[in-house]
Order: sequence, then C-alpha cells, then structure tokens
Amino acid sequence: MKKEERSYIYLMLFHAFIGIVVFALPFVSKIYTLAIFGLGIYYIVKSRNRNNEALIMSAYAVSVEVLLRMTDGMLLNEFGKYSILIFMFLGMIYSGFSKNALAYWLFLLLLIPSIVLSLTSLNFETDIRKAIAFNISGPVCLGISSIYCYQRKITFDRLKGVVTAFCLPLFAVVVYLYLYTPSVKDVVTGTGSNFVTSGGFGPNQVSTILGLGIFVFFVQLLLNSKSRFLQIVNSGFVLVFAFRGIVTFSRGGVITGIVMIFLLLIVLYFQANFKTKRKIGLILMFSFIAGLGVWSYSSLQTGGLINKRYANQDARGREKKSKMSGREDIMATEVQMFWDNPIFGVGVGRSKEVRKKETGIVVASHDEITRMLAEHGSLGLIDLMILFLTPLFLFVNNRQNLLALSFVAFWLLTINHAAMRLAAPAFIYALSLLKVYTVEIAMIPKQKQ
Repeated sequence: MKKEERSYIYLMLFHAFIGIVVFALPFVSKIYTLAIFGLGIYYIVKSRNRNNEALIMSAYAVSVEVLLRMTDGMLLNEFGKYSILIFMFLGMIYSGFSKNALAYWLFLLLLIPSIVLSLTSLNFETDIRKAIAFNISGPVCLGISSIYCYQRKITFDRLKGVVTAFCLPLFAVVVYLYLYTPSVKDVVTGTGSNFVTSGGFGPNQVSTILGLGIFVFFVQLLLNSKSRFLQIVNSGFVLVFAFRGIVTFSRGGVITGIVMIFLLLIVLYFQANFKTKRKIGLILMFSFIAGLGVWSYSSLQTGGLINKRYANQDARGREKKSKMSGREDIMATEVQMFWDNPIFGVGVGRSKEVRKKETGIVVASHDEITRMLAEHGSLGLIDLMILFLTPLFLFVNNRQNLLALSFVAFWLLTINHAAMRLAAPAFIYALSLLKVYTVEIAMIPKQKQ
C-alpha cells in the first residue's frame, strides 16, 4: 500500500474514532468545533493559502456541520456558514480573487434593498437580527464563496483533495448514526421522515449530507482509487451511505446524490475515449445492480415501509394527499407574496410573518427559490438567474471541471427541499465556478495489483 493510501485509511479511521468519542462524550463536540475553527485559520495563515487551503477547510466545515448540530457542538447556530466566510476572506487576503466576478458582486448588492426593508417592517416581537441572519447568511456565504472561486485556477488533483476533505467528517457522521441506531428494523414504524435513524436530528438535513456522501465517495471510487484495495473500500462506503440515506425516510438527499452521479457519468462519457466509454458503461451497469441490492436490503430492514415512502403512501398503503409533505402549500404562499410585492418583495425574514398572518401556518420556508422571490421580489429573480446561468456558461468554456454540473445540481436540488439551512449548497455551488486544468481525457485510473 502506498503512502497516500495509508494516509487516507488512517484519516478515515481517525474520523471514525471522532464519531465514537462525540457519541460517548457529547461535550467533546464543542472542543471539536473550536479545534476546526482555530486549526483552520492556522492552516490557511501558515500556508498563505498557496494551495487553496481555504477550499480544503471550507469543505471540511461543510461536511462536519451536521455532526456538530447532532451533538449540540455548535457555538453559533450558523457556525458552518460563518466559518466558511472567514476561511474565504482569509483566502482572498492571501491569494486574491478574480476581477471578473462582477456578477456575484451584483448578486450581493441586490440582496441589500430587502434587508433594509425588513429592518423597518418586521414585527417588534420578532428578533430582527436572528430573522435576517437565518435567511441571509446562506446567500451571503454563497456570494462570497463564489467570488473566491470564480475562475480560480486549480489542478484536478487539488480538486480531488477538496473531495477528500468532504469525505473525512462524513465518515464520522455515518459512524455516529450506526452507534445511535444500530438496528434500523427496531425503530421504523411508519413512512414519515425518521428522526431516530437520523441521529435524533432533522432527517431532511441528515439526508442532504448523506446524499453528498454517496456522491463524494463515488468520486473517490471512480477517480481517486489507484489500487483494487481502495476501490473495494470506497465502493463499500458508497453502499453504506446509500443505505443510511435511504432509511432516514427523507427522499431529497438520496435523489440528489443519484442525480449528481448520473451527471458526472454523462460528462465523463462525452469527454472520454472509446475504451473509457466502455468502462463507464460497465460502471453504470454495476452501479445499477449495487443500487438494487442496497434498496432490497433497505426494504428488508424497514419491513417494506421504505417502498411505500417513495410511492408516497402511508404505512397502510394509502396514497398521501401531499406529494411534497405539505411544502407545496408554503411555496404557493410565497409565490403569492411575490405577485403582491413584485419589486422588492416583503423583506428578508418576513415571509414567515406574512404567512402566519394570512394563513395561520407557522413554518419557515423549505424552498430557497420561492423564498428569494417572496422576500426579494424581482431583485431575487435576477439573483436566481445569475446563479443558474453563470456556472453553465463557464462549463461550456471549461469542461475540465468534470464535477461542475454535479455541484450545480446539488445546489439546485438541495435548495428546493432544504432551503439553505446548511452551508453545503452555498459552498458546493461555488466549486462549479473553478477553472480546473491538467486533466487527462481517460481519467479512470488503471488498477494496480
């Protein structure tokens, strides 16, 4: 086994140990939080961000966020986003940013009018600072990360290093989940999202991060496993993350992970030579067979209830009235707010207040697209167009960022079911803007015995 392979295995085992420790001693999670923040700043400052260390630390912060929330280790509710903002700022201080990132400066500027509007219109009983921070921290994190990443030159090997940084805390998450719920069969009684199989935390967010795990370990398997041993290890991780994602009974994250993999294989297929295309066909076939195996095992462990969940049925097999767990009603109220306030919207954080007043529904938005329209009006629509079109334009002109379309898909699909409660969609979107170079067309590594 080569040195880099041993390092990868040792790091995974170390993070498995972290998962065990924070499960047994939850207070250690707060120490872990401080260590990530302090060591992250030290790592970037010491290296002067010569190798885009800011990206490595931000990827790590993205993946560890759910574990810290599960174990009450977050010193601030938006620690993930704030730490990424600081890492990005430090990175820009040492290595600058592109002067051509004007679209994302405009994106940030267009957020300001609705912030000002909310300062004068939120109810007095509302904690204005928290209301604004909860809804604007995600877009701001996305904007700053995008300015850092816009057309930043990075080797494909370094991008794979960022993917590895995603993997490490995710392994701690899945170890924690197995310790929290060693027997899925004993705790699944219905077809609703399951908090027990999700480590006692929100299934929607846990599913999101596990879906990311499915994808990043698939990338490791496909593009970063130079020996049969690593291929076996990483393929095992893909299956483990798929199973744990499925049994959260929250569909969004799993579907997102599958779409990301599908897009990656399409990009690889159209850029590969004939020999590699045949390999991709085999990979697709084996992935389908493995997926059927994981699904069958999940169905067995849940007594068939997972089949009913994805068929939108309750435990008795009756079709549910809502296909989106009631989210379509929330989306409808936000679209109406947009039509009623088409220029500046109702103001940041006010959609929840308006919805409560007009419908009696007290719930925060799950869809960032309709929230942007409701709270930012036409300015929010312009922002959404910037976010959607810019990475597609860049990909057409630089197809060496093989993961770009998958990153955009993660952002788009995640904000449609989990808004931007996590830092993940903001930072991962920004990675689609990187200018990647030095990539061989036949990028699937040959096996080394």
